[in-house]
Amino acid sequence: MMALALTVTPVLANEKTGFVDIREVMLTSSAGKKASEDFKKVFEKNKAAIQDRETELKKLKDELEKQRPLLKEEAVKEKELAYQKKFRDYQLLVKDSNEELQVKDQDLSKKMVPEILKLVQTIGEKEKYTTIIDISAIPLAYYAKENDLTKRVIEEFNKAYKPKK
Repeated sequence: MMALALTVTPVLANEKTGFVDIREVMLTSSAGKKASEDFKKVFEKNKAAIQDRETELKKLKDELEKQRPLLKEEAVKEKELAYQKKFRDYQLLVKDSNEELQVKDQDLSKKMVPEILKLVQTIGEKEKYTTIIDISAIPLAYYAKENDLTKRVIEEFNKAYKPKK
C-alpha cells in the first residue's frame, strides 16, 4: 500500500481583511449629514401637516359626541360620514408622507452607496486587502479594530463627494 503525503499551504496567513461600516459613512459624511438635514425638513413638514389633521379630526369627533344627543339620526349619520371621509384623507396623508420619506431614503442610498463602494474597492486594491466586510450589513461579534476603514472612507468620501447646496 502506498501512503499519501498531504501538504497544507497556509493560505489564511496571506489574507488581509478590512472592515467598513457603510451605514456610518452614509450618516456621518458631509453628504450624508446634508441629506439627513433635507430628510429632516421633509419629515418635519409632513409631521406638521399630519398633526394639523389629527387636531382637526379630534375637534370633529368631540363636536360630534357633544352634539349627538341634540341631533336627529340623519344629521348624526351625515356628520359621521364627514368624519370618516376626513379620517380616510388623514390616512392617505400619512401613507403618502411615509412613502415620500422611503423614496427619498432609497434615492439617497442609490446615489451614495455606489460611490462609497468605489472608494472601498480603491482602498482594498491599493493596500492589498483580500476582503473588506461591511459591518452594517453583517454584524460581527469581534473584528480587528485596527483594520476598520470606516473613518478613512468617510474622509475620502468627503473629499470626493461634495453635497449639493
